[in-house]
Amino acid sequence: MTTSVLVPLGVRHHGPGSARAVRAALEELQPDLVVVEGCPELDPLVAHVADPGLVPPVAALVYAADDPRRASFYPFAAFSPEWVALRWAVARGVPVRFADLPAVHQLAPEAPEDAQPASYPDVIGTLARTAGYDDPERWWEDAVELPDAAGSVLDRFALLREAVTEVRDAHRAEHPEEDRENARREAAMRRVVRAAFKEGHERVAFVCGAFHAPALHLPDFPAAAHDNRLLARLPRTKVAVTWVPWTHGRLQFTSGYGAGVGSPGWYDHLFTWADRDRDGVVPAWMVAVARALRTAGIDAPPASLVEATRLADELAVMRGRPSAGLAELQDAVLTVLCEGSAVPLQLVEEQVVVGQRLGEVPEHVPMAPVAADLARQQRAVRLKPSASVTETVLDLRTPNGRARSALLHRLRLLGVAWGTPIDAGRTTGTFKEAWRLQWDPGFAVALVDAGLRGTTVADAAARTVAEDAAAAPDLPALSDLVEACLLADLPAGLAAVVDALAERTTHQHDALALAESVGPLARTRRYGDVRGADTTRVAGLLGTVVVRASVGLRAACASLDDDAAARARRAIETCDEGVTLLDDEALRRPWQEALVGLAADENVHGSVGGRANRLLLDAGVVVPSTAAERMARRLSTAAPAPAAAAWLDGFLAGDAAVLLHDDDLLRILDDWMAGTADAVFDDLLPLLRRTFARFSAAERRAVARGIGRGPRSGAASGGLALDVEAAAPVLAGVARLLGGAVA
Repeated sequence: MTTSVLVPLGVRHHGPGSARAVRAALEELQPDLVVVEGCPELDPLVAHVADPGLVPPVAALVYAADDPRRASFYPFAAFSPEWVALRWAVARGVPVRFADLPAVHQLAPEAPEDAQPASYPDVIGTLARTAGYDDPERWWEDAVELPDAAGSVLDRFALLREAVTEVRDAHRAEHPEEDRENARREAAMRRVVRAAFKEGHERVAFVCGAFHAPALHLPDFPAAAHDNRLLARLPRTKVAVTWVPWTHGRLQFTSGYGAGVGSPGWYDHLFTWADRDRDGVVPAWMVAVARALRTAGIDAPPASLVEATRLADELAVMRGRPSAGLAELQDAVLTVLCEGSAVPLQLVEEQVVVGQRLGEVPEHVPMAPVAADLARQQRAVRLKPSASVTETVLDLRTPNGRARSALLHRLRLLGVAWGTPIDAGRTTGTFKEAWRLQWDPGFAVALVDAGLRGTTVADAAARTVAEDAAAAPDLPALSDLVEACLLADLPAGLAAVVDALAERTTHQHDALALAESVGPLARTRRYGDVRGADTTRVAGLLGTVVVRASVGLRAACASLDDDAAARARRAIETCDEGVTLLDDEALRRPWQEALVGLAADENVHGSVGGRANRLLLDAGVVVPSTAAERMARRLSTAAPAPAAAAWLDGFLAGDAAVLLHDDDLLRILDDWMAGTADAVFDDLLPLLRRTFARFSAAERRAVARGIGRGPRSGAASGGLALDVEAAAPVLAGVARLLGGAVA
């Protein structure tokens, strides 16, 4: 072992300067084995590194087979030193291994008794402060990322390792307690190295985080027995691994083993252009910024690009930097291209500094069954995932539109919110759906987890719905699941939910809970034909629910406090909306009979009574004169003011048409408000503000004008008195359009 050579290459994860240095070090050392920090279970994934279809950013995903939610990601960008090392080794036929604490231990549900979160000193921050920098990122950029240092790159890594050793020793002196978790990780790394030397490898390069480099200095290795004791009797679990696409945005924060970076788009640019043309880094960056601004409709003329480039270079000189870094570039962009405005600069941050690149994984890479099925469906419906936000409108009358909609709804049931429903615009039809789409690589875990409930997206979603139905807390939750099954086109899931709903309904005596479940069931029945769903069983169940809710409504609304009344009112509105939507006499008759009894009961809470009267008035069951009589009684001086305000709030909910077209109601309301004592009015004012705030500004102005002009004259029916002379030009114009003449 004395003739063996181990060179730890301590890096900053996702650092382009580190990546270039690693590539140079490998060329200089020419190792016969490359070891990369990462759990050993990742070794089978190395075979795919040379595949041109594996395009970074990507991540190695390792997860517990029995509980995929216990998982870790190992992300790689094009500028990650680890990725550069993998590509270098595979291209030259040099074997590669990963080394770290095995995932079978890391992801085991039973943690070791002495395990604690790893506590690492900020070695980069300490070295930066020692060099006189207040920003660790800037120090690393100046010391490692930007300059092309002369001499042996292996010597530079050795110097960095020695500097980190000093920082670790100082940290250990201040914190003498042993970090068992980190000790186990480094023991596992050394175990892989010892095995490599035993197999006959002589020159081993180990690419690891800079913090771990001192622990991998071969002369300082502890005895193998010491490491074996640290790794003995650790809990185990079965794990699986795969490649998944990643994004630059996900590189911004810690994920899995590595530390995130704040500017992955800049680092990708820096790494790419440093190889092409070092002098072209800044001009090419300004071109990318200009392209993003112009796409957003912001001017970025060539002359301004030249000026911004010059300013960035001058700022670097003034600040004593070897070349313009991101800080200088952003300051120049803000000053010249954004004219001092932070709004377009934020766009530059999102589009260029961070970037929205989404990696690619070839189809033949083994994936979880649900993920593979999703990839097939994405191709079939021509809906490609993207890291950027896009919007799409689906026409549910077309097979592809329905297929896309069902896929997006099924994924939402699986916790994969690739699409978020948004307003489809002004339309009275039911055939249009609008979505906002953005793919998040973190969905990979949810897709793997879904594999425990099925091998396809549809099967997993149906099983998920069935499990959710069994655990649903109440009838409204079950009704929402019915609607979700309709949207996701899950006949098997719909059957399971309807079974659960039917069983739960027979034991449900809460009329309000029954009423709350009517809305989703009615929408399922009404719009099922658009998606070709069989809703026959839903129709039968809906009839039972409406009748039972109607029978128990009066009793359920007795003796309510304000909170209970608010819930009752919501339930009544939901049920009435559903019954009105279907326009089925068998449903409408018992429901409206229940509302009639509730509306006439002056002992019911004002909010509930007012709402019942308004719904019946809108449906034509209660005539305006009856509504006016009830309003007059509820707003009389004998009635408590808060109760009167609650009745008014329930009655006026919705639009203001009832006040704009009925002088009697408007007069009663005006008289009540005018006759209210000042002290009482002060207490009522917040309630009245809330009531009238629901009206649009135009409606509020119209009500005020109606009060100002007083009752309208005309026929006994309340019609307007017309000024025929003033209306003559309008009447003549209408007559010409109709082909007649004005008498």
